[in-house]
Amino acid sequence: MLPTLNEDGTRRWIRPKPSHGAWWRKRQVVAYLLMAVFFAAPHLRVFGKPVFLMDLPHRQFTLMGYTFLPTDTLLLMLVMGSGVIGIFLVTALFGRAWCGWACPQTVYLEFLFRPIGRWFDGGYTGSRNLDKQGAWFTPRRIAKYLTFFALALFVSHTLLAFFVGTEQLYDWMSNPPAEHPTAFFFVVLFTGLVWFNFTYFREQTCLIVCPYGRWQAALIDRQSVIVAYDYVRGEPREHAGHARDLHAGDCIDCGACVQTCPTGIDIRNGLQMECVHCTQCIDACDDIMTKIGKPTGLIRYSSQDAIAGKPRHLLRMRTILYPVLLTILIGGLITALVLKESADLTVLRGGLEGPFTEEADGRVSNQIRIKITNRGSEAMPYTVTLDGLTEAGLRPDEITIVAPENPLRVDAGATRTTSLFVLLPRRGFTNGERMITISVTDGRRYLESVNYRLLGPVGNAPTGKFR
Repeated sequence: MLPTLNEDGTRRWIRPKPSHGAWWRKRQVVAYLLMAVFFAAPHLRVFGKPVFLMDLPHRQFTLMGYTFLPTDTLLLMLVMGSGVIGIFLVTALFGRAWCGWACPQTVYLEFLFRPIGRWFDGGYTGSRNLDKQGAWFTPRRIAKYLTFFALALFVSHTLLAFFVGTEQLYDWMSNPPAEHPTAFFFVVLFTGLVWFNFTYFREQTCLIVCPYGRWQAALIDRQSVIVAYDYVRGEPREHAGHARDLHAGDCIDCGACVQTCPTGIDIRNGLQMECVHCTQCIDACDDIMTKIGKPTGLIRYSSQDAIAGKPRHLLRMRTILYPVLLTILIGGLITALVLKESADLTVLRGGLEGPFTEEADGRVSNQIRIKITNRGSEAMPYTVTLDGLTEAGLRPDEITIVAPENPLRVDAGATRTTSLFVLLPRRGFTNGERMITISVTDGRRYLESVNYRLLGPVGNAPTGKFR
């Protein structure tokens, strides 16, 4: 049964009592640093490009100044694969450290929305009292909902900047919604989802929607470090008192670990899917242990085998396999980035009526389409040259190359296509073809050459295609 449900099926609101211990302070520093990075990242530039931009309209993905284009499927796959394997490795070593320390759901809920909500409600006790009274629309709570909406609006606009860029976002914000209805709809949708999530749905996102907790059983083993209750030391439980059994464990069954849990579970029941490893139970229990004169660490970062008194084995199948895979993926990514040219060249055969056309004067015409993508940070002129035409024994005056735009100027990050027409006499072809080399250069560092086959008639038979 979900901890957010009562026995009659109604919603049980989780109002965790914050435990401001050593782990809380560490997580607080990490959380506010991550928030600062999130809000600042859309405005930061590397080599004149955003630090991170998922430009869906232009089908581009920019990361740390490098732009991935639709043709970069391999590079994007290596980036995503490295991220996934990296999370797998962290989970195998440290359990759900991502959930408790870096997941946006945890960071914003526990260090932004919940603290503000407790302030409006009158603290932990005030929140619970208002819940018992069913006072959902008091002036305090209405003010809280409006504040949450303002925060959701800010978060959603920042999130949108990661997909369209700050320049486009500022333009939309300064113009009436009627001029950009689609963008306005998505802003309203994002704001509504963020507000609904952090105002109402809250921890249920982790318990119901997110699949990561369910993957936990496959990603960790008994050697993985998790937030664990030391049942060897803590059991049997017995309340604190003067007549306490000498054989009782250190756990005094005070319930502090349950009161502070943001997902409403009892960590003493062992490893559970709902546990996000937020360490709040560690801080709460350490505080109680200090007060009763017992050693801290009854709940701590440990492994299931360590709690059971078994030796630690750092080298095991998953801690060997994941680093090997991660090294291969990152090595492949670095190699691909180093070898990647500053432009992409695609040579296509043109002509809708056929692979070649015979002119009225008997010459054979081939249309060549040149497609160039500029990966650099500035516009560049690309010059196209053709080699291998004179090797057929043709005189220069018998070769005609028509290039409407050569060099071809391509803006930074843009793609342009131009056409070239090559006209040769029939004797320039052997068995209906002539191999040439097409070279494209920007006059600086980029130079790429591709072999291309011009097509023509075989022998002296007419083709029936004239113009």
